[in-house]
Amino acid sequence: MKKLDLLNDFPFTFSQESTVQISEKQESRCSFLRKRGIHQVGLWVCECRCGASVTSFGNSRLESDTWNLSNILCPCRGITFASRLPTFWFALMNASRINLVIPLTVYHSIQLAGLGSLTSEISKLCIHYLGPEKELLQLAVFGELRALFPGVFVQIELIGPAVPHHRDGDKIDLHSYAHCIEQDCDCRYKNENTSCSIGHTSSAVTLQLHRGYYHERFLDISKDSHPHLVIAPNAGIAAYASWLPTIELIKEINVPAVFSDYCEEACNLAACCINAVTNQPPRLPIQLNPFRQPMVVEDSPLHLPCYSNCFLFAM
Repeated sequence: MKKLDLLNDFPFTFSQESTVQISEKQESRCSFLRKRGIHQVGLWVCECRCGASVTSFGNSRLESDTWNLSNILCPCRGITFASRLPTFWFALMNASRINLVIPLTVYHSIQLAGLGSLTSEISKLCIHYLGPEKELLQLAVFGELRALFPGVFVQIELIGPAVPHHRDGDKIDLHSYAHCIEQDCDCRYKNENTSCSIGHTSSAVTLQLHRGYYHERFLDISKDSHPHLVIAPNAGIAAYASWLPTIELIKEINVPAVFSDYCEEACNLAACCINAVTNQPPRLPIQLNPFRQPMVVEDSPLHLPCYSNCFLFAM
């Protein structure tokens, strides 16, 4: 609770609305998104209580490929490819920051795990991303990793029980960034390919979906994709017994793993669980994620400040 002011502190014009006003019920997530014309559309469809869930999409494609923002608010505006780095999280004060938390947390995790220098030495970076849920409706944002790791082929295996049966094994190649709604914006004419297409092998970022728990699917996945890093966002390790065999597996394969959660106490409980399995403290102590989602969790059952990917630590 001592960190409340720090957690609510974002360098964005909308920060008061997306933090304090939602917490005090002066605003809601719905009203916040509605004011910006992005309520229940594009990459924002799962960001409020009345939005869609993964299961509601049936046999349709899960991933959206558009920000549904005007070009004034598009992340590409006024930024060269070389400068599309985490600094632009602070450079443009617009609503797209809410979803850029996904690729920027991946980027930050790689740096914290000490693998940042590795990306300048290798041509392929393999990440195992555990427990995706709403990310399955926002797959296009992983395309930003093309800018964060230029010249590196990024392969991400997304493994979790939320992956629908009919999407198990699907491969998605990201050839361009998510688009805004303007036909003449840089994000469109710089690359004529669509953001998400299946079956290509020349893209800089490739995603593959796997249904099930990591410890159940690892042997099959690792035949073609041994990880440099494991990432488990908003993991809830202390809440689900199914994490225990996965923790044992991660210890056995001896790969760096970064976990995040909604609040500091959840990370404390998770670290205790991991210590009970590994007999080791966290390799990286619990710390605030500078790229946490800048919109508070609405109607949390906890009387604690909660943000998506708020705190993180590593084993």
